[in-house]
Amino acid sequence: MSLRTIGPVMLVGAGKMGMALAQGWLDAGLQPANLILVDPNPGEIAREVAKDFGLTIHGDAVGLQPNVLVLAVKPQVMGAVMSGLKPVVGPQTLVVSIAAGIDIARISQGLGTGKVVRTMPNTPAQIGKGITGAVPAAGVTANERDAAETLLKAAGAVVWFDREDQLDAVTAISGSGPAYVFHLVEALAEAGRRQGLPDAIAEQLARQTVIGSAALLDADRAPPAVLRQNVTSPNGTTAAGLAVLMAEADGLTQLVDRTVAAARRRSEELGRG
Repeated sequence: MSLRTIGPVMLVGAGKMGMALAQGWLDAGLQPANLILVDPNPGEIAREVAKDFGLTIHGDAVGLQPNVLVLAVKPQVMGAVMSGLKPVVGPQTLVVSIAAGIDIARISQGLGTGKVVRTMPNTPAQIGKGITGAVPAAGVTANERDAAETLLKAAGAVVWFDREDQLDAVTAISGSGPAYVFHLVEALAEAGRRQGLPDAIAEQLARQTVIGSAALLDADRAPPAVLRQNVTSPNGTTAAGLAVLMAEADGLTQLVDRTVAAARRRSEELGRG
């Protein structure tokens, strides 16, 4: 399926993630005339994209009925947003949600349709390097699933799941994961400062180390454990550092496990409203 044949697509919520998706769709061939942006308070990025592609940003969705409705609003306002969108959802409308924690049943009830695909993308979608977890409702056809995948692939890889509860784990790992990686850069930079490096140099070293390591991870399909071992000489400096990170009682594995568990619990809480 091609983006040229999908439309019209209505994007509700023109924030960073929503506009990352929109930019990807437009770059991949979605006709600007087939993209409807809805946001009562659009930000600078949304206004710039709208200007570049000749788009209008609508304050509400009254009188507009799309083939695909993409919900890119914060989960805390989803209920209020859906009450205003219900009139524009027609029998042909496929709903794709990227709101964390909001389950299919709640979206189906709020919009009066069984054609719902719940997804969880992440912020590297802004540069086409994201990954999205997705699960379709029982009422979604194969063609509608293909349409959803075509839209989501514009932002990066797509992984489909059969069980909706797995998306809470996806949210906690890949959805929230970029923030964990960015904090690792902060922590490395701070450690460098404490070892006497100038602030700018410490941050440059930390940032480029993570960038380069990610690029190597992408280029070399060996398991991460093998790549780690390739850097680690017996009784060397890396081994000394890893002895701390990999401590059985309080190492990085245990810390990340607690971090992901906390994020998953919050995703489940958001789903319960």
